[in-house]
Order: sequence, then structure tokens, then C-alpha cells
Amino acid sequence: MTTSEFISLNRMGNPRELALQSRRYPDVDMPYALNQIQGWQTARLKLPSWAECDGVVYPPHLNMEQCSSEPTARYKQEVVGAWLERCQHNSASPQATTMTDLTGGFGVDFSFTSRFFDHATYVERNAALCAVVEGNLPRLGIGNARVVCAEAEDLLANMEEQTMLFLDPARRDEHGVKTVLIGDCTPDVTALLPQLMVKSRFTVLKLSPMLDWHKAVDDLQNTVREVHIVSVGGECKELLLVLAKADTADGECGEEAEALHVVCVDIQPKADSEGKYQRSQFCYSIADNANGNTSENYSTPLHTAAQAFTVNDSAYLYEPNASIMKAGCFGEIARAYGVSAVSVNSHLFLSKDRVEDFPGRAFAIDALTTMNKRQLKQTIGDLKQANIAVRNFPLSVADLRKRLKLRDGGDAYIFATTTADGEHVLLLTHKSR
Repeated sequence: MTTSEFISLNRMGNPRELALQSRRYPDVDMPYALNQIQGWQTARLKLPSWAECDGVVYPPHLNMEQCSSEPTARYKQEVVGAWLERCQHNSASPQATTMTDLTGGFGVDFSFTSRFFDHATYVERNAALCAVVEGNLPRLGIGNARVVCAEAEDLLANMEEQTMLFLDPARRDEHGVKTVLIGDCTPDVTALLPQLMVKSRFTVLKLSPMLDWHKAVDDLQNTVREVHIVSVGGECKELLLVLAKADTADGECGEEAEALHVVCVDIQPKADSEGKYQRSQFCYSIADNANGNTSENYSTPLHTAAQAFTVNDSAYLYEPNASIMKAGCFGEIARAYGVSAVSVNSHLFLSKDRVEDFPGRAFAIDALTTMNKRQLKQTIGDLKQANIAVRNFPLSVADLRKRLKLRDGGDAYIFATTTADGEHVLLLTHKSR
């Protein structure tokens, strides 16, 4: 049996169990086969369209863990497509479009974004990854690309102007320790910024979801036009910053060309029957982006009308999704959806009537109680289990669960929080949708 035959016959098998059978297959390159089986199994969940392509070669496990998922890659494809259309609209005469991914990795993002361009270049300093990607691109139906093994900084210095540059800087320092500061990533985008602005019409940066995007925008010196905060299935996965020249932003936004546009998106992890990844999306703008020191403008006060509802007279509770929480745009949410914050630091919202399409989870409020022992007993009643969350509350989930003597799970949801008056309360709820 050949190695390829073994992979084909056993790709649904357990790699650990298959490893124990290596003596039965002397002609099989077992380490390579097991890596391909494990890679395909990961791709089946993370990159289903890749898993359906015959012959795709998968890199070591670490590279598979670090690469983009299909939902986030397809979202980047949409962002890039919109900006490419903007560039073509603002161009005096049609020109061939070009892109370069300066930090190619396994090439997932490149495989989706490159399809929009006439010519695309994949750059990666790891020669082994270059060989894998060069073999995979034709299998994925990509015929407009070339692969270059080089350092990003070296290639950038000598390249011609591109329509788009893409960078996903490595988030570990020279000692392998994770870092989230943009200036500590490799390559250092802040050091390359002057070249990026000269060598591209627009640049897309993929960054860690742990990064302080407010500081990153300030560090990039009024070049950021859009911030995309991307979560999948309620978990924040990545930040996308779009850098562009002023003339590229002009024309699309009119008088708001200098504004910073922030997009908070939460994508469903699985495609629907039509192969689309459904999502909720919330957008807002920060108009003072042109003036510098924009971090002062990120925190918008809650809507004054937010005081109209309290925990005592509300029927619905809302928990924003992970991208909203990362953005911190609570004032904008209150204004957009007509909801009230439980308190400034609760990150929970209230309404009397149900709000459709809120970007997060919605709950119907069944009961309200303080931490008074007698009131707690009356309110909790015979409840045996519940999902518990704490927001601006003095007890941890574990401590509160112990005090309430409730098991985890079930259909009941308890939110422990502190009101604007400083009172500690529990809201007993159930999902509204």
C-alpha cells in the first residue's frame, strides 16, 4: 500500500490508533500520512471547501491551528472586494490589479483574497510552507499567483506599487512568547508604515483579538480607515485594520472620508444550506479620526434616554456579542437599539419591548431578586440548575453557584450584576430566541 492510498483509506481514522499500526505498512511514510490525516480532519471543520479539494497538502499541526478559518477568510474576501471596487471606482483609467501577501503562512487568506486580482504574489520566509502552498494553489483553482520565498521587509523595499498589501504579523517575540502590541509583532508594521502607504492603494492588517485596537489606530498615525472586529460563534477571533491613502477613502464616504469606520461582526461557525455564513453586524463611525489622539473619542457616553428603563420595569435583557464587547461601543448600541444599560460597567442592556436583531443574545426576564436570603429563596424556588453569568458583581460564578446550590446547565439563565444605584441583583431569565 502506498502512502497516498493509506491516507485516502484512513482519513476518518484516529491518528493515534493508526500510529500503532505502522509495522503493518512498511511502505507507508507514516509520519507524513498521519500529519495529512490530522490536517484533513482539522480542515473538514475549519476549512470545509479545502477539505473537499482532492490533493491538498496540509502543513504541521501548529500551522493548521494558526491559520484562518473559512468564515473569517470569506469575510476578509468581502472586505477586500469592497475596497478593490472603491479603488477601481476612483481610478482615472482601468489598470491591472495587483496584491501581495507579505506574510503568507498556510495561504488560507491568500487563497480567498487573491481571486479578485489580476496578479497576486504570496510571500513567506519559510521555504517548506512555500513549497506546500505552491503545490496547493493550482489544486484550489488559483492560477493568477506566484510564490516567493523571502523576508517581507526585503521584498517590500524593492516592489512596485500594489493595489493591496496584506500582512498578518507573527505574534510571538524572538523567545516564542506571545505578544499583542503591534510594534512587537514581526514584521513591525509601525516601522514599515511609510513604505506600506507608498507601495499600496490600501493595506489590510490581520491582528490578534487581544490587541488594544484603540492604541493601534493611534500608533498607525491616521492611516486607518476601517476597523473590523470579527467574532465567530460568540468568540472574538481577529482584528482587521484597513489602511489607505486619503484619495482612496475620498469618494466613497463623501464628507465622512476622514472618519474612522468600525464594524463589529459576529459570524455563524457553520454555513447554511446555501453555503453562506450568516452573521450579525453593527457599524458606527468616529468622526474625529483626522485630528489625532483619537483614543479620546472611543468611549461614547450612554444615551441619555437610557435612564428610561431600570431592572424593575424591564421585560428583556440583552448581552452584546464578543465583537461589541471588544469594540466597547456601548453608547452607540444604546442609541441604535433604544435599550438602556443596567449600569455603566455592567455591559448588559434592558428594554420593555423586545428588540429584534440585537447584536448578541436576548433574554426574557422572569424574575428579579436582591441577595437577601429570604428573597433569594422565594425567587429561586425549586430551581435545580441554571447557567450563571456575572457582570460587575462581587462574587465569581463559582462562588455564586455554591451559594445558590445550583448545578450548571438547563434552560434558566441567571445574570448577577450591579444596578446604577449600586444594588447587587440577580435577574432570572430564559432565552428569547
